Amino acid sequence: MSNNLLLEKQLCFRIYSLNKLMCRLYAPILKDLALTYPQYLAMLVLWQHKEGISVKALGSQLDLDSGTLSPLLKRMETQALLSRIRQSKDERVVIIKLTAKGIALQQDAEHIPEKMFGVTGLTPEKLKSLTLDLDQLIDKMSNQRVDR
Repeated sequence: MSNNLLLEKQLCFRIYSLNKLMCRLYAPILKDLALTYPQYLAMLVLWQHKEGISVKALGSQLDLDSGTLSPLLKRMETQALLSRIRQSKDERVVIIKLTAKGIALQQDAEHIPEKMFGVTGLTPEKLKSLTLDLDQLIDKMSNQRVDR
């Protein structure tokens, strides 16, 4: 077998494993807030846009298509965290606005980044460097195609 086909040499497997691990570590913390990990990510964006944000813009920031995002938002609306409002000028545009409950949840979530940072064992400098490296990798790969 070719040496480059070893599992431990695959970047994709490390990223896959890290993603699973992050979701598993976030789960008990987010359970206290009655949020799933994708809902938490949506709330992070919504807390930055308390005046409202379009579904399209939210999907773009989260890199989610409307087929994935719509059910997620519907569940969050059922939880009374947000409301979906059709724009009167253009009914195709739906604006997402946090409810008072959704805004209040931000205070309960304030400890999460610090708690998760503590779990990583990284220094602030290493975290900054790793984040920059991952952002560069994402930027580089986002417009690439792999030929068959």
